[in-house]
Amino acid sequence: MERLQKVLAQAGIASRRKSEEIIQSGRVTVNGQVVTELGVKVGMNDHIKVDGVLITKEEKVYYLFYKPKNVLSSVSDDRGRSVVVDYFETDKRIYPVGRLDFDTTGVLLMTNDGEFSQSLMHPKFQVEKEYIATISGVPTDEKLLRLERGIQLEKGKTSPAKVKVIKRNTKKNTAIISLVIHEGWNHQVKKMFEAIGHPVMKLKRERVAFLTLGQLTPGEHRPLKPYEIVKLKQLSGQDSKN
Repeated sequence: MERLQKVLAQAGIASRRKSEEIIQSGRVTVNGQVVTELGVKVGMNDHIKVDGVLITKEEKVYYLFYKPKNVLSSVSDDRGRSVVVDYFETDKRIYPVGRLDFDTTGVLLMTNDGEFSQSLMHPKFQVEKEYIATISGVPTDEKLLRLERGIQLEKGKTSPAKVKVIKRNTKKNTAIISLVIHEGWNHQVKKMFEAIGHPVMKLKRERVAFLTLGQLTPGEHRPLKPYEIVKLKQLSGQDSKN
C-alpha cells in the first residue's frame, strides 16, 4: 500500500506536491469514490481516476537534454512557441525537472517520474547547478566576492556561491564567469549578476550535480544510465523515502 499522492506522482500525473493539490481539489476518485483527504493509501488493485481518466503506472524514463536557445521549458505553449517536449518522440508524459529561461541553453533533465523531479528540486538537498555566464563589463574581485558570500534578492539572500573567472575581455568590456549555485529561483543567475551591475548577455547551464552535456549538441538528448539515476536519487534523498 502506498499513499495516493505518491502513486499519482509515480504515474507521471504531477509532482507529489502538485498531486496533493489535485487530490484536495476533488479531482481524484478511488474505486468510484471522490478522495479529498491526504494520506489515503491505495494498492495495486485499486482503480484510481484523475478527472475521470484511469491512471496506469508508466514505465519511468529519464533523459539528459541539451536545451537550445529560445525554447520554453514547458510541455505546451498557447502562443505556439517551441517547447522542450517537441524534441522527443515518446508516448510517455515527460516534462522538465525545473526550468531554464527561454533564452538560456544547457543541461535540462526530463522525466515522467514526479517523485524524482520533486526530490531533485528540493532546496534542502543542495544539488549543484553550474552556469557559464557571459556578462557585460569586467567585475572587480570585490563584486565577485559578493556573489560568493550571497546576494540579497527579492526572495531572500542567496546561499554562498562558487565563482570562477574563465575569461576577462577588457577590449570588448565583457567577462565569462562560472557560477555554481544550488537554489533554483526564477531568473536567479541573471538577477545575481544584475545586483552587482553586470547584466547577463548569454547564459548556459553547464552542469546539474555530476551530469554535463558531454558530446550532445543543442536539441539532442540521451537517456540517463541506471547508475546515474541511482546516484541522483541518493543525492536528492529519494532512496530514504518510503
